[in-house]
Amino acid sequence: MSNLEKNTVKRVVQGLSDLDLATTVQDLGEASAPAAALGVDVGAMVQTLVYSVGNRYVLVLIAGGSTCQEDQLSRAFGLDGSVVRPTGDLVRAVTGFSIGGVSPVGLVAKLPVAIDGNLKKYEKIYVSAGDQACVFESNMDELKKLTGGVVSYAVAK
Repeated sequence: MSNLEKNTVKRVVQGLSDLDLATTVQDLGEASAPAAALGVDVGAMVQTLVYSVGNRYVLVLIAGGSTCQEDQLSRAFGLDGSVVRPTGDLVRAVTGFSIGGVSPVGLVAKLPVAIDGNLKKYEKIYVSAGDQACVFESNMDELKKLTGGVVSYAVAK
């Protein structure tokens, strides 16, 4: 079965269609280095991370190769409480996706989103599309529009 036939990827494709975004989900297959397979800088690959801040789950979209600044998440989201990285099972329950394939489109529940401002330096960025082997092309303006996310330079370094 092709990765594009997986239900999680189909959910992303449907979500993109529902948002009237004419972008195609690409299956990178067995590529061990997705940025190299696409011919782009690793920073153009968006990492979608899930955290709980207090009693809320949140998504943080950061440039590939960057590290999330967990100590800044409470402030970035305007939430109080401890910042915790949930288990794979919790990530799947909260998003409908497995770690490595979490997409900000097609989530099973709406989550607050913070977007790493460093992604602005890339004309094209590549976002996970429901499977670790699948991505869709986007840009910063489109990513803000489709996620309703807040841009922050403090969430990643």
